[in-house]
Parts: sequence; C-alpha cells; structure tokens
Amino acid sequence: MKSHRLTAAALALPLALTACGSSPDDELNAEGKVVLTVAMDAGLEAKAIEAFNARVAQFEQVNPDVDVKPQEYTWTAATFTAQLAGGTAPDVLTVPFTDGRGLIERKQIADISGRVAALPYASGLNPTVAKAGQSADGRQWAVPIAAYGQALHYNRTLFTQAGLDPDKPPTTWAEVSSAAKQITERTGQAGYAQMTQGNTGGWILTTLDYAFGGRTEKLNGETAEATVDTPEMTEVMTTLRAMRWDDDSMGANFLYDWAGINQDFAAGRIGMYVSGGGNYGNLVTQNGLKPADYGVAALPLADKPDAGVLGGGTLAVVSSNTGERGKDAAVKWIDFYYMGKLTNQDAAVADAKTLADTKQPVGVPALPVVDRATYDKQQEWVKQYVNVPLGQMKPYTDKMFDQPLVTEPTKSTQEVYKILDTTVQTLLTDRGADVAALLKKADADAQATMGRG
Repeated sequence: MKSHRLTAAALALPLALTACGSSPDDELNAEGKVVLTVAMDAGLEAKAIEAFNARVAQFEQVNPDVDVKPQEYTWTAATFTAQLAGGTAPDVLTVPFTDGRGLIERKQIADISGRVAALPYASGLNPTVAKAGQSADGRQWAVPIAAYGQALHYNRTLFTQAGLDPDKPPTTWAEVSSAAKQITERTGQAGYAQMTQGNTGGWILTTLDYAFGGRTEKLNGETAEATVDTPEMTEVMTTLRAMRWDDDSMGANFLYDWAGINQDFAAGRIGMYVSGGGNYGNLVTQNGLKPADYGVAALPLADKPDAGVLGGGTLAVVSSNTGERGKDAAVKWIDFYYMGKLTNQDAAVADAKTLADTKQPVGVPALPVVDRATYDKQQEWVKQYVNVPLGQMKPYTDKMFDQPLVTEPTKSTQEVYKILDTTVQTLLTDRGADVAALLKKADADAQATMGRG
C-alpha cells in the first residue's frame, strides 16, 4: 500500500473546514504555506523522533499547503499556564482531561468545535471521555485522544528474584504490602514506590482513595464539598505509613514525580508503582525499559461498593493564538496523527507499520476513546504489527474493561492535587506524622481552594 493513499483516506475532511484566505494570526512561510507547530514528546529516543518525523512527512505529502514544525513539549502543571500566556506553546498540544473544562471556560484554547463536528467519527466518540473536552453546551472544543484507567505496574524480574510468581501479581492491597516487603528484603530494591510531587502525589493519593472506596469531593450542582478527611483516605494513609515505616519497603526516594518514577522503575529500582495502564510506551521509548522486565496488573480494589479505578486521559487542543488556516490544519493533524490510527483501517495500518519499522511499541493496551466495537476492530487491523509482550499484560487486560471507572475530581483538581502532594510527602518523610491531623488540614485547605474556584 502507498502511504499517500493511506493518509489521504485518513485526512479526508469536508471542504467546509477550509477557511477562505489567511487571518492575521496565521504564520506563513516564504512559500505561503501555513506554519503549524505540533507537540512532540520531549526526551524521545532517536528512533521515536524518526518515527514522528516520518508521520510529519506523510501528513505534508497530502497537505502541501501546511508546513509542520515539531516542537518538544511535555505538559507540567508548573509551566503550562505560563506557556499559554506567553505564546510559547505549540499550535497543537495535549493536556490532561482535568484541564479541559477550565481552559474552555476561560477561552484559553481555540474553539474548533465546528471543525471537529465535521469529522466522520464525531458522533462515535466514547461519551464518557468526550465530556472532558466539551463546553457547558456540549460542543467539542478539544478532542480526547487517549484514555486510561490506573493500574499496578510491576517488575517481573524483581518478582522472580524475590521468590514471587510474576504471572500472579497482587490483587489486594494486603498482597501489595506483603509483596513489597518481600521484594525489599530479598533484592534490596524498593518494593513499592509512590509519586509525591508536581501534583502527581495528589493524583496517586486520590487514585488509592478511589480504590479503597472513597472520593475527595462531593458535588452539589456547581459547587463542591471537600471529602478528603474520610475513613477511606485514613485507611490509605495507614497502609502507606505501614509500608514506609514498619516494613521499610518503599525505598529512599520520597520526591518522585511521573518522569522520575518511570525512570527508576525502568532501571529496575522499583518493584511496583501505580500509574496509568498504558504507560508501557513511555517506559520503553523514553526510559529504556527492558520488555522482559515489565508486568502490569489491574489496580487492586477494596471489597466495597464504591471502590473504583480513577480514570482520565489526554485531550488534543489548539492554541487560541492559532489563525483560521492554522485551525483547519490543526484539526487535520489531530485527525491524522492522533485519531486516524484509531478510526480508519488504512491509517491504523500505516501508523502501526511506521512504528514497527522504527522499533516503536505497537499494540499497547489502552482504554478506548471511541466505542468498544471500533476499538476491537482497530486491534484486529494492526495485529500483525504488534510487538509488545501482551502475555505479560494479561493481568491488566483481562480486567481493564470490567473494573468500574471513576473520573478524576472536577473542582480545582490540580490545586487539590498540589495540597495532597504535601500530605503524602509529610507522611513518608516524618515518622511522627499524625494521619488525622494531616487529613484534617488537607480537607480544610481543599475546601478553601474549591470555594475560590
């Protein structure tokens, strides 16, 4: 199959999407092409960059009026707002689900809803995840490109060295604690590690709260009540304190963020940690994980009616500084690079072949942003190119569609996560920390933040 034919099919959009002329905000190159800067993950290895550039070339071949400029970009809570305000963010960028509604309400991103509505699969987006990119009136300002449910990642090699069965990972938190202790005692590595900073500490603490049957907020219409100080969160904190101070099974680094914990896990210094279920690609392409070391399991849930898996995901958005021609090109890029491989057979095969040819992961399990039937069909399309150890992921994939998913908190999400960063850091670094006092303060601080929001 020829790539120009494949990408043309993936990129077919109604003529109505094309604006007449160039708005003053469009950036044009010397040939009159609209310049479109697009996000590319920072820190990619050479083969991953090669794969990305190959996709850019394919896109430009069928969009000769667009000059795509990759820009290294990684969303972080600390820098994102400044990037938007300063105009240094790419035209097409990605943000967490939790940021979508706020960016839309503040009009910090472009309204591309009319263009998105014209896409052939617009009505077939998974409604649960599509809401994250919708305005209050239901228009799709941002496109959900990836969704996740949290999972328990584990190092199969450390499990084996510790005398544990890597094909039977923990299914309860008591088993997690026991396995963590055994890994530390027999290998000297951290049996279990926890993210604690850059808002990831609050993210994972909230994940565990959900898994134990709790919630960090209670919605009442447009207002929210903080529910951090609860029996469920107390149980989470008590469990972590026991692993840290009684078992000494959490290592020596208590200032992990997402990048740092991925790096140490890939290096074989961590037995288990909690993060998004589709983390394999990052671990391999950016952190050099040995595939044979990797295992992932469904997140253990308490035997409680409200226990669930925190779910979230990623939205593709367009900068508000982008002109009309740029918006046209941006939606075509989103359709091509992010969505085509999920919704169009030719595009799916082309993407999988490109990734496989450059030794990038193909077939990493992920929760669908489209309906289940489309997802299953897409998996069948790319079956011949799958190069990830799916057998080692069965403890996750066998259960990922059956576990109850609970969306992330909606009010002042990142601000509350930051508050909980401090809570979990204190717990893990101060042996005398009082759980009740920590949660009482966190609850009050969260409520004050929600009130301002």
